Amino acid sequence: MIRDTSAQDQLIPPSAQRGRRLLRSGLALAALALLGYGALQAWGPLNGNSVSMARLTVATVELGPLTRDIAAEGRVVAANSPTLYAGNAGTVSLSVQAGDQVKRGQVLLKIDSPELSARLAQERANADALQSEWLRAQADSRQQRALDQSQLDTASISHKAAENELARQTQAFKSGATAAAQVDQARDALAKAQVALKQARELIGLKDDAVKFELQAKRQAYERQALVVKDVERQLEALHLRAPVDGQVGQLFVLDQANVAKDAKLLSVVDLSALEVQIQVAESLARELQAQMSGEITGSGEQHWKGVLSSISPEVVNGEVAARLRFEGKQPEQLRQNQRLSVRMLLDHRDKVLTLARGSFVEEGGGHFAYVLQGQQAEKRAIRLGVQSLAKVEVLDGLKAGEQVVISGAENFKDAARVSLSR
Repeated sequence: MIRDTSAQDQLIPPSAQRGRRLLRSGLALAALALLGYGALQAWGPLNGNSVSMARLTVATVELGPLTRDIAAEGRVVAANSPTLYAGNAGTVSLSVQAGDQVKRGQVLLKIDSPELSARLAQERANADALQSEWLRAQADSRQQRALDQSQLDTASISHKAAENELARQTQAFKSGATAAAQVDQARDALAKAQVALKQARELIGLKDDAVKFELQAKRQAYERQALVVKDVERQLEALHLRAPVDGQVGQLFVLDQANVAKDAKLLSVVDLSALEVQIQVAESLARELQAQMSGEITGSGEQHWKGVLSSISPEVVNGEVAARLRFEGKQPEQLRQNQRLSVRMLLDHRDKVLTLARGSFVEEGGGHFAYVLQGQQAEKRAIRLGVQSLAKVEVLDGLKAGEQVVISGAENFKDAARVSLSR
């Protein structure tokens, strides 16, 4: 007989069957719960986990003025603060100390340069030698001119004598007292005298031109050397450093009787009659600055002065750009170098525009979206922003006046489209 599986079958009691059905139902409910939790996490904490309002910063969209400005800390600097440098290597002799009041043209220090002094003596000796050669050439030219003039005078006398001799021979020939050969001989002698006279005249002209060029060359050589002497004298005089402006000695960079190299920094002079305020502006804001832009300067004791932007540095240092403001009108009194002042630069002013307080939403979302409060929920909405100030931003599209917007803390929403809020 063939054996079947009847011996393996077992009869399950009704109570065990009910337990298995309950187990399958529980597993199904757990799966549905997991699916719901996943959907809830994908949709956001709507009607589930909510975000507390205490973790958010909310601002209201308003219709009003928007002023763009830059606030910065500045320090008083001299508009004219020249620094003096060594024109040549040598030993320094100071005549002033830091903080001394000086007048324009006053000698501040001297530099003793033996090398430059020796060069000046050498150049002067060369100039004296060239001057002697020029004077000697002038004397030689006068002597040669006298000799040439003597030869010309002799030729003129010989020519006159030949003319007279020809006249006498011609008269005698007509009277029959002499032969024709004597007349011809006298005529030839006159022709020779004419040639000699002509040569003497031309020769004296040529020698005069040659002497003129030679004297001119020697004179130019002397004058050129004289300019070299003046230049060395100027360099020596430049070693007596004088104050370029009326003011005060700012800082000494060398000690008395110290040896310095050429072009070494020596001292600075501060012109306290023209002061400016220097500020450091972030590179991102520096492009907004323009010359002649108005500003407000504030000092201690809430003193206020008007200023005008006078210069902007063309370079960026450590992410900042230096700019300077000059005082508009009369310069305030009792200001000191490096004194700290507050500066506010007015960039732009607009009336009746939609504005919103500036917050982290500008940087986090690039200003392209924001969360708007809708009752107990926050809805993500696309927006478009315009110009920005330190405290506010201009709203061009996406928001209306009176709406409340989350300006800080939106990172808790995890980029959800809609979020529920709790108090």
